[in-house]
Amino acid sequence: MTNETLLETVYRAADDKKAADIVVLNMQGISLLADYFLICHGNSERQVQSIAREIKDKAEETGSEVKRIEGYDAGRWVLVDLGDVVAHVFHKDERSYYNLERLWGDAPELDLGGVR
Repeated sequence: MTNETLLETVYRAADDKKAADIVVLNMQGISLLADYFLICHGNSERQVQSIAREIKDKAEETGSEVKRIEGYDAGRWVLVDLGDVVAHVFHKDERSYYNLERLWGDAPELDLGGVR
């Protein structure tokens, strides 16, 4: 599976659980951590956990390895590490505080809005 296909899978999973304001940053050449960051948020801890769980489950269904999940129990900022694709699922209150889009402002944003 290509990184782009995995990214689309992750995007669909987040969208299926009604993640808000999904942003995809192309981190290639900017960060050694991953090729893509997907950033989104939920309106409650339960929704954040539901989004993260769906991302994990859909990635595993495609045979992708989930390297780690951090922050799941608190449901405030869950990081789902899939290697070259990293999903950051925030609670709406935490997202504006950490503002990863500004932190990684030099990363071009990808439009995957047509992926369903």
